Amino acid sequence: MMGWLLACVLIGAATFLGGYWLRTLRGRKSLASAELKSQQVLEEAGRQAEALAKQAQLEAKEHLHTLRQDFEEKTKERRNELSQLEKRLHQREELLDRKLDLLDRKEKDLTDRDRQLGGREQALKTKDDQLAQLIVEEKEKLKTVSNLSMDQAKQLLLSRIEQECRGEAGSVIKQVEEDTKRDAQMLSKRILVETMQRCAAEFTVESTTAVVQLPNEEMKGRIIGREGRNIKAFELATGVDLIVDDTPDVVTLSSFDTVRREVARQSLERLMSDGRIHPARIEEVVEKVRKEFAQHLEQEGEKTMQELGSHNVNRELIKLMGRLRYRTSYGQNVLIHSKETGYLCGMIAAELGLDQRLARRCGLLHDIGKAVSHEVEGPHAIIGAELAKKYGEAPEIVHAIEAHHEDVAPTTLYAVLTIVADSISGSRPGARGDTLENYVKRLQALEAICDSFQGVEKAYAIQAGREVRVIVQPERVTDLEAIALSREIKRKVESSIEFPGQIKITVIRETRSIEYAR
Repeated sequence: MMGWLLACVLIGAATFLGGYWLRTLRGRKSLASAELKSQQVLEEAGRQAEALAKQAQLEAKEHLHTLRQDFEEKTKERRNELSQLEKRLHQREELLDRKLDLLDRKEKDLTDRDRQLGGREQALKTKDDQLAQLIVEEKEKLKTVSNLSMDQAKQLLLSRIEQECRGEAGSVIKQVEEDTKRDAQMLSKRILVETMQRCAAEFTVESTTAVVQLPNEEMKGRIIGREGRNIKAFELATGVDLIVDDTPDVVTLSSFDTVRREVARQSLERLMSDGRIHPARIEEVVEKVRKEFAQHLEQEGEKTMQELGSHNVNRELIKLMGRLRYRTSYGQNVLIHSKETGYLCGMIAAELGLDQRLARRCGLLHDIGKAVSHEVEGPHAIIGAELAKKYGEAPEIVHAIEAHHEDVAPTTLYAVLTIVADSISGSRPGARGDTLENYVKRLQALEAICDSFQGVEKAYAIQAGREVRVIVQPERVTDLEAIALSREIKRKVESSIEFPGQIKITVIRETRSIEYAR
């Protein structure tokens, strides 16, 4: 029993000693770990402090660099200002030096002039003394020759007076001529200004498009037709490009030829009001509108003649005058320009006391040649004079037409009046625009090139000149020849005219067979 107790005591003591030793060992390890952690914390803090010091140093350097740059820029600006100020001061000094030199020269000149004037006064005084001496001597001579008769003395006196008056009369005549020229210029300017003020005519610049309002959005589909047949037939019949886009309830007609565009517009409006829109109906309506439009042009010419009081005008000239309603020159409507020129001629003629009706007629008909200038070779002034002569106009009118661009030297006042009025109407602000005229000439040249080939029935330039559609005669041109024709036209267009971008050339060969069931 005692042995057992002793063993238990020993075991307990050993257990206590082992636990104490373990606790002591753990404490030492914890202390070592704490020391290690504290050392790591100190090292980390040192690194962070070093990094912060470096960052602060970099920021200080950057701030110092920024301050230095600002200081250098401000110093540079100040130096520039100082240099400019110094330059200005230097320029002012040079200017003052020049002014002082100029003042010195002027003072010297004035001194020299005073000396010269003093010498001239002395010379004049000497001449006055000599003249007085001569008068005394002449009186003495007259006394010695007092045996002259009364008539001889009068004749001698009159001859001297006549010589003196001739010199004075010459100067007076010269002054009167100068005054007369000045008054004539002022009078002519006043006449022109009053005439232009009285003629407050409106002006228009023709565009190349026309917008047609549609009754509803469904009408676009009917105009296009199945597979685009209707729109193709319309464009072929009129030679006008019909543009159908996303704009609601409108379509656009595009063509450089105002007559074609107007015919297309009226035809489209009739087709929409009629409701029957198909290729055969389109061709019928377009042909009918063309015939009615010819009558409208004649009525337009008659209305113009009545407005300007021109009577007994040949019917063919009236038709040509109506065609000018749809012609433009440098963007200016030719008919409105002709009427404006006629009014100006009449007003200037009234101021000058000439025949107003004759002058108005000269101005109205001066551009009549433009109605056929695209069909006949030569200047429109010469063409118009030939037409006026052919249809019985007076010689004064014929000469005014042919001379209004000085292709022929003007020899009458009416020709000069026509030139002046034409210049006033064409040169006023907003009257003309050169770009449209060049554009129209280019499109006309493009169509003329296509029409020059064999087998071509008609050619239409559309899409603002970016496409030309050539309709050929199917009995004269085969399908293979149509392909070759498009290539030949392409080569001739490239070599003949200048154009921006590219031009699409479409050759159309179509065969139709028509029969009527009864």
